[in-house]
Amino acid sequence: MRFDEAYSGNVFIRSHANFEESKAVLYGMPMDWTVSYRPGSRFGPTRIREVSIGLEEYSAYLDRELEDVKYFDAGDIPLPFGNPQKSLDAIEEFVDKVLAAGKFPLGMGGEHLVSWPVMKAMYKKYPDLAIIHFDAHTDLREHYEGEPLSHSTPIRKVAELIGPKNVYSFGIRSGMKEEFEWAKNVGMHISKFEVLEPLKEILPTLAGRPVYVTIDIDVLDPAHAPGTGTVDCGGITSKELLASIHAIARSEVNVVGGDLVEVAPIYDSSEQTANTASKLIREMILGWVK
Repeated sequence: MRFDEAYSGNVFIRSHANFEESKAVLYGMPMDWTVSYRPGSRFGPTRIREVSIGLEEYSAYLDRELEDVKYFDAGDIPLPFGNPQKSLDAIEEFVDKVLAAGKFPLGMGGEHLVSWPVMKAMYKKYPDLAIIHFDAHTDLREHYEGEPLSHSTPIRKVAELIGPKNVYSFGIRSGMKEEFEWAKNVGMHISKFEVLEPLKEILPTLAGRPVYVTIDIDVLDPAHAPGTGTVDCGGITSKELLASIHAIARSEVNVVGGDLVEVAPIYDSSEQTANTASKLIREMILGWVK
């Protein structure tokens, strides 16, 4: 992908036209080749951009406007349809370039497996990296029906790469018994069901560290985000997720990148999920890009 000109398609509201002048890069990872239930998240990034036109540019939460942060919308990474490994390689190469340019990467998925190559790239630059993970699911499987490249495996992969004690999962309410047992045995932090309060307890322990934040939209209850591939009842509210994003923004952690994944617009005719995701992206930009 080229960085010397603005994305020719729809861009997220208030995207800056010049890559070099921007502090952050917003990009899409339109892949859903390995989903275990309902496909469609490859259309998430485009729809999140399109509905962003309905956003206010000002955040009443953070008292900051999008014009205060120069970010560049690079569009979607072109991925080879149906080829997971080549797609993951392309994502990692793209993020390597963003980091080499000194920019803050903010990705939109796509299925959750797309976060794996991003976190690999982040770890190459930040060897003391910690991961904050919001999700309904553990994503700690080694494989799904024999296939290691699955959207149910990215957190297991990154935990094995950077060390399980450096991965913090919140809002988890679904997974195999073996996944929970593995996390307990290796000392990985998993907060079941809740996000905000346990997050507040953890954040001071991560002060000063580089942190990558990955958010699966299904951490929200389906009442708040029905447009996702693997819905799971009993989730948190959009208000709690916003408050969690703001808690990270106001903490002493060094957020070095993030993503929001698993938005599948086709399953939400009201477009509530895409609109919620769009607002979350706005708050991530305004809260985490310094």
